[in-house]
Amino acid sequence: MKKFKFSEEFNRKVAATVARYPKADAALIPLMQEVQRELGHFPEEAAQALAGLLGISYARVKGVLTFYTMFRREPGGKYLLQVCRNLSCHLAGSVKLLEYLKGRLGIEEGGTTHDGLFTLITVECLGACGTAPVMMVNDDYHETLTVEKLDKLISDLRAAAKAHK
Repeated sequence: MKKFKFSEEFNRKVAATVARYPKADAALIPLMQEVQRELGHFPEEAAQALAGLLGISYARVKGVLTFYTMFRREPGGKYLLQVCRNLSCHLAGSVKLLEYLKGRLGIEEGGTTHDGLFTLITVECLGACGTAPVMMVNDDYHETLTVEKLDKLISDLRAAAKAHK
């Protein structure tokens, strides 16, 4: 495995984040989220480097990395679409929305569009059952979704990506 080095800016964020917790390993998940924000995914090399920075075992970082679906181990699209598949969302129509997204984007669950904009996954619960069906786009919740709302959202995201090229 190749040697991985975080940026100086990231190392400053580590120090500031760790200072907010009584023990360094308590900062693990927030720092893992920061790694993913910075890199777009969470490679094995970064897991080893983070373990070293925090003075914890690689196995602990790897355990968290593989347990939570929010961490992507492989590069994905600019926008991570996380469709909730738990009971409330399922009953409110998330399966129909997932099928719509697969057709509109031309990908299967776990896939990334050819233009690199969208990665589509399902997750067990996003904790917003009262406003089902729910999907997250990166860190933003989209609630009480319909096919029409999804269609507009996908169009808006494509337009935003095009405007920022």
